[in-house]
Amino acid sequence: MTPADVRQALASIPALLLAPLPTPVSAMTRLSSVLGGGPTLLVKRDDAIGFAFGGNKVRKLALLGAHAQAEGADTLITAGGLQSNHARVTAATAVMLGMRAVLVVNGAPPGRASANALLDALLGAEIVYVDSREQRADVMHATAERLRREGRRVFEIPVGGSTPLGALAYVHAMLELLEQIPAPDAIVHATSSGGTQAGLVAACRLLGLRTRIVGIAADEPTAAIHAQVRANVDGLAPLLGVDLQLLQRGAIEIDDRFIGAGYGIPTEASREAIELAARTEAIFLDPTYTGKAMAGLIAYVRQQRFTESQTVLFWHTGGQVGLFA
Repeated sequence: MTPADVRQALASIPALLLAPLPTPVSAMTRLSSVLGGGPTLLVKRDDAIGFAFGGNKVRKLALLGAHAQAEGADTLITAGGLQSNHARVTAATAVMLGMRAVLVVNGAPPGRASANALLDALLGAEIVYVDSREQRADVMHATAERLRREGRRVFEIPVGGSTPLGALAYVHAMLELLEQIPAPDAIVHATSSGGTQAGLVAACRLLGLRTRIVGIAADEPTAAIHAQVRANVDGLAPLLGVDLQLLQRGAIEIDDRFIGAGYGIPTEASREAIELAARTEAIFLDPTYTGKAMAGLIAYVRQQRFTESQTVLFWHTGGQVGLFA
């Protein structure tokens, strides 16, 4: 398919205009120099999205929020961790749509809210606390049913907004990127719930691009991320009206060597990556997602896994609010 074909397929799917696009693409020449050369390094700055402190979730909520609005919802409900970026953007989207936001988060109520938890409170979201990540989905569904019995019109959004519709945001984003630069040889980004990676993978398959989409896992188990990416890619076929086989070509690349001790726990490599990005490019990364993704990119460059003739783009998916947790 051509970019024009893909745009035509996307045209009938409504989206909110939450923030001006495109986000910038810039060279990371100082970081490259510190790393001793290698490929041309670029960064796509979705951290610079000017809505609710930005990040990849804004792109997804533009589509999910539009769907909720079309269904006549008056309440958005989702789930995540206490410091969830997705929960923060969901709450902000609800405000923009005149809706109520209910967030099911694992963790204890903080004595003094900070970072995303502080923003959730400022946005007026109702917070439901659960003890563990495993409880979130069941409690979210039960809470949604209770609200429906009370007369609310509830739109449920899974963790991370990682549905085929949410993933479609990064098909849009890839088209945006191709209007800014030629297709890079590789895109490196943080992957967790899998929606962002699914959109990028699907876009490359639709357009016949040879760009590698390297997801650096910020969470485990990796098999679950693989399964979620595959499910979201497959789910895009009916949304776009394309043959499923077109979206099933090629591998899904996820590297789980940079997770460390677990989700949200910084590693020595991620701390170095956060400092290097700040001190060379004045770019702020977060300890949960983008710090580990940048650690992966730095390791790949140092290990000469990319050549000097290649162009590698780091897709900054936001999350820098996590620095203030």
